Amino acid sequence: MAVRVPYPGLVAALTVLMLALFVLSLIIGPSATGIGDVARALVGIGDSRLILIVMEIRLPRAVLGMLVGAALGLSGAALQGFLRNPLAEPGLIGISGGAALGAVLALYFGLGTLTVWAVPAAALVGAAVAVLLVILLAGRSGTLTLILAGIAISSLASALMALALNLAPSPYAIVEIVFWMLGSLADRSNDHVLLAAPFVMVGLALLLSTARGLEALTLGDDVAATMGFSPTGLRLRIIAGASMAVGASVAVSGIVGFVGLVAPHLLRRHVGHRPGPLLLVSALAGASLVLAADTLVRLMPGGELKLGVVTALLGAPIFFHMILDQRRGAQ
Repeated sequence: MAVRVPYPGLVAALTVLMLALFVLSLIIGPSATGIGDVARALVGIGDSRLILIVMEIRLPRAVLGMLVGAALGLSGAALQGFLRNPLAEPGLIGISGGAALGAVLALYFGLGTLTVWAVPAAALVGAAVAVLLVILLAGRSGTLTLILAGIAISSLASALMALALNLAPSPYAIVEIVFWMLGSLADRSNDHVLLAAPFVMVGLALLLSTARGLEALTLGDDVAATMGFSPTGLRLRIIAGASMAVGASVAVSGIVGFVGLVAPHLLRRHVGHRPGPLLLVSALAGASLVLAADTLVRLMPGGELKLGVVTALLGAPIFFHMILDQRRGAQ
């Protein structure tokens, strides 16, 4: 049986964990550094080489890890609450697939060699197009139609990505596409932070604003409507927020799986299965998971693993454990 932690204490504990992992991400790297060295580098004091490493390599990577994790965790919690489906996650409604397809097409046509903005910008456009198609297909129908439309768009995006790999003009293009699809925060710069952060922050704000609406929705659509929360308006806010946050995240990190699915599940029982309070803690847990996974890949011997591989390796056993736990609870 899960131990219930007071909600303010849970938020505080997750915040401390996230900040500790953020600092650890700044410390870990090929060159050994202490927390004091990193602190001095952040204010521009000390060895110029270390200042460059911290400010131009490690800090952007840590900030993006936090943003990407928060976007995935919060989007997963919001979608699960609205769709009333514990298996819902950003990929279910085509956001991740559309963003990935946009980036893959940019790499396929060699646009990545033109500017650092090309691949992320293409991913954002891909996410926007995918969400627009899902909304047009689903119309004003119920959540089941929305899920089916998302699955259809995701399947189409996956097929087109496979086609791009099959028809790639050179082995180098294939390597670039595969490496990007595996997900990574390596070699990210402040330019990537500047591109992703505004979209992610606006998306997170939109999703957090749906907390009261999701709480009302647990009482039924009609009751929620009488309380002033339109299910249609709530759906648009969640889709818009998730598409902005996740689209921008995929644009800079590639495909990072399982975070949007696992983070809400880890905490759902600790908030009494309430979708509103689950939003904030899922964002904090998602940020912590991605920061931890990204730190772990740098500690692996024989070169870095890809972030998406590590999150899948960590997420799948956690998910299996939760399934078994659910089975034991049902017996």
